[in-house]
Amino acid sequence: MAPSNVDAAAPPSDRRWHDPRRAFWPLALVVPVLPFLAGGLVAATGWSGFWWIGPVLVFGLMPLLDQALGLDTLNPPEEAAAALDDDRYYRHLTYAYLPLQFASLVWACSVWASGDLSPFAALGLAATVGCVAGIAINTAHELGHKHPTLERWLAKVALSQSAYGHFYVEHNRGHHQRVSTPEDPASSRFGESFYAFVPRTVIGSARSAVRIERDRRRRAGDRFWSPRNDVLNAWAMTVVLFGALVAGFGWSVAPWLVVQAILGFLLLEVVNYIEHYGLRRERRDDGRYERCRPEHSWNASNVASNVLLYQLQRHSDHHAHPTRRFQTLRHFDEVPQLPTGYAGMVVLAAVPPLWRRVMDPRVLAFYDGDLTRANVCPRRRTRLLAGHAAP
Repeated sequence: MAPSNVDAAAPPSDRRWHDPRRAFWPLALVVPVLPFLAGGLVAATGWSGFWWIGPVLVFGLMPLLDQALGLDTLNPPEEAAAALDDDRYYRHLTYAYLPLQFASLVWACSVWASGDLSPFAALGLAATVGCVAGIAINTAHELGHKHPTLERWLAKVALSQSAYGHFYVEHNRGHHQRVSTPEDPASSRFGESFYAFVPRTVIGSARSAVRIERDRRRRAGDRFWSPRNDVLNAWAMTVVLFGALVAGFGWSVAPWLVVQAILGFLLLEVVNYIEHYGLRRERRDDGRYERCRPEHSWNASNVASNVLLYQLQRHSDHHAHPTRRFQTLRHFDEVPQLPTGYAGMVVLAAVPPLWRRVMDPRVLAFYDGDLTRANVCPRRRTRLLAGHAAP
């Protein structure tokens, strides 16, 4: 499927195409400095509510900005894609997230260790740091799909804060193979609430990563307990990171490290829940699934969230072409479209009746009312299919 919104104004031979969003991509680096911003606002005003600035920005302000700023469906011309992909400006923006991410984590530990925060304030700081950790997983996602060894190692480093290093293996070698199939723990099913999805994906993804890496080590003639094991060396980074922080600031920071890590990977998983809800790839006659195409992912081109998330919301193109860098991802009109950006969809996912009211009709419409073509929750399959059989 070809994108329908390629910039027609650019002549085919134009290799000097300039990204009109180029000056806005650094705004993504606002996220890892949110803990510092919170501390500055608290110091200036004395109001401890500013420690909660992370969730207020991500789940309050961003949905409003997505609605206010609308969509940006501009696609770079294909003739400019190679030069755009090679422009190191974009990858340096993703690299820059990491030092800011860990600087804010270390600073937050110093604040927790001081004992000056009330439980409400300490939890607010943990929630803000958790937002940094969760969006760091998105940065790791961007880096982990690329070929350079440095970027793949940086992906695992970024994941260490959320203790979710196995995502590097499971996402790249598991999810991308099984996406939008009943076998994929990271693809949500029609009729499945986010709260039912969470334990299935957290446990299933960890198990899948271990299994994938065990088989990979076996094929390489190596043992599972090896420093070359990508699951184990990624998890080891978390052990080293958390161990160093506890050694430096004391055991009082340990509970908050756990809280921010949980909040971080839950932010990832609610995004996973949104990205493929109810969509299914068909089995071919030989028993294999059809190739993943753009219509097997929900797409969103809301301006504000896409700047914050390195265009993760152009997920349809990402799954069809996983190695594309974020600046070259394209919008497709013909694929399933979310009603708003991820920030607003996270809020909907937290309220299952509201989620079903908004999203279930969209799944039904995409499959012309025939739920037998959708990825349906097995526990509710009989009742759901009885109510939505093929016309």
